[in-house]
Amino acid sequence: MELKIKIVADSSCDLKQLENIDFEIAPLKIITSKNEYVDDSNLDVEKMVNDLAEYKGKSSSSCPNMTDWLAAFGNADIIFCVTITATLSGSYNAACLAKESYEEAHPERHVFVLNSLTAGPEIALFIEKMRELALNGESFEDVCQKVKDYTQKTGLLFMLESMKNLANNGRVSPLTAKMAGILGIRVVGKASDKGDLEPLNKCRGEKKALEIIVSHLKEMGLQNGKVIIAHCLNPDAANQLKSLILSSLPNVQIRIHTCKGLCSFYAEKGGMLIGFEKF
Repeated sequence: MELKIKIVADSSCDLKQLENIDFEIAPLKIITSKNEYVDDSNLDVEKMVNDLAEYKGKSSSSCPNMTDWLAAFGNADIIFCVTITATLSGSYNAACLAKESYEEAHPERHVFVLNSLTAGPEIALFIEKMRELALNGESFEDVCQKVKDYTQKTGLLFMLESMKNLANNGRVSPLTAKMAGILGIRVVGKASDKGDLEPLNKCRGEKKALEIIVSHLKEMGLQNGKVIIAHCLNPDAANQLKSLILSSLPNVQIRIHTCKGLCSFYAEKGGMLIGFEKF
């Protein structure tokens, strides 16, 4: 009997569907004193972003709980699960509890949970690697190991116009947040090895920030690999970045998409997340 294989992720992966393999999303939520936004296919992301830009109070995110993860696991024999970095959310811990419960109830089944140490488009790269390996018939153990190895060959950069939500959520200091947006400042940074957001540069203007991103991509090893650019209501900058990358690295494979709810909450309007392969 053929084993049922499934890939599961929380909504920070920014993917809605995955071809040729069973795939399900466990949505995160964005919460304010006025509204609760569920990061699923029904969310009006642009309205949420505009609401949050006007909102003056505290905001936070809420991760899927163990029950949510178990529902997403469904009835699969083999599950490959990936979550947003554990430094930003309790999603990973909840998924690990679900794994323990699922495997206890079904000792013949296997669940792999990956703490991505990142968000957005870099997670999408991990998921696509999981799919590639699973469809190639790799064993459960080999997929787990090869995905772990692959995470050492990818990276995430970001460009932010605003860091208000990150400050409200306690992820960056209010002083750091104030720098973004002042006099056209854009903050360029990366996901650190520990899964934190690490600012690298404060750039005057978007054009300079895009040039700095390309410089970092080259320094960090991008040559012929994949790049996924996720933007929050800023398609012009995403396309400009694509052109800049291809002008000096013509063999890179680039695709662009819009951020979904959770990534839009952190990136805010005008922000971008760039996942890439270091080869």
